[in-house]
Amino acid sequence: MRIVAALGGNALLRRGEPMTAALQRKNVKAAVAAIAPLILDGHELVITHGNGPQVGLLALQAAAGPADGVYPLDILDAESEGMVGYLIEQELQNMLPAGSVVATLLTQIRVDRRDPAFRRPTKPIGPIYTEDEAKRLATERSWVMKPDGLGWRRVVPSPLPIAILEVGVINLLVSHGVTVICAGGGGIPVIERTDGSLTGVEAVIDKDLASALLAHSLGADWLLLLTDVDALYLDWGTQSARAVAIANPHALDPTTFDEGSMRPKVEAAIGFAKETGRTAAIGRLEEVAAILKGEAGTTISCAENGCRLRLAPHSSDASS
Repeated sequence: MRIVAALGGNALLRRGEPMTAALQRKNVKAAVAAIAPLILDGHELVITHGNGPQVGLLALQAAAGPADGVYPLDILDAESEGMVGYLIEQELQNMLPAGSVVATLLTQIRVDRRDPAFRRPTKPIGPIYTEDEAKRLATERSWVMKPDGLGWRRVVPSPLPIAILEVGVINLLVSHGVTVICAGGGGIPVIERTDGSLTGVEAVIDKDLASALLAHSLGADWLLLLTDVDALYLDWGTQSARAVAIANPHALDPTTFDEGSMRPKVEAAIGFAKETGRTAAIGRLEEVAAILKGEAGTTISCAENGCRLRLAPHSSDASS
């Protein structure tokens, strides 16, 4: 099977953990240990990943330097894609048999310059701040800050992905047995000028929506949205919260899920299942093998008539 596996940013760097290189490598190694068996079992695997914590850290580092050294988000997106991709690529190479080929590809993704998301930032990046810190940063750096769990985070525009410019190269590599890491952090957002040329824009594309577009474009059999949550929950945060085992995409309403967290995953899974008739799933990274067997996580499939629930322990919320 051809599988697109999206690794959530919080699956690679847990909430509250320091953003050190050593810790990220440790988490990447654990993530690779979970997904490497898919390659060993003969599946064609394309890996995407989140970059929320990483791109936020790079933005902070850039802001701490001279004013003329502050890089725009599209360049920081490229930096984070290379940084995380490098760690995943190397750890995969260390774990796979000799002769296995892994490649990280910087990926430009076209968005619409008229997308209303540019006027309404929603994508959280960077660390969590106290309310006082958030107010200070909003004033000092003109950042948009919004509540996130028990703290506050910076939010940036997240336009919808329209086209993956390197999809032909990705398809060629995968068809020749290469495990490809691409569209990291949702890819590098670019717009097309009136003369047809491209330029980057200040935004971070949601990696789940980008992964769904990638899976559709590659004709993937499965889209796996892997994070630090064990399943998709109805009525999350209430006493009546229930884990979904399997659901028809028409049985779920994305607007009932948190916009800055699970909603993009639900929208991505629903969109992929509806548009392709193939299968999407949301679940914990460490349980990827069980997810493919329908024994864990939440499966979104047009083959299901309604929505079946699973008794499961509550888990912490996630963001990409």
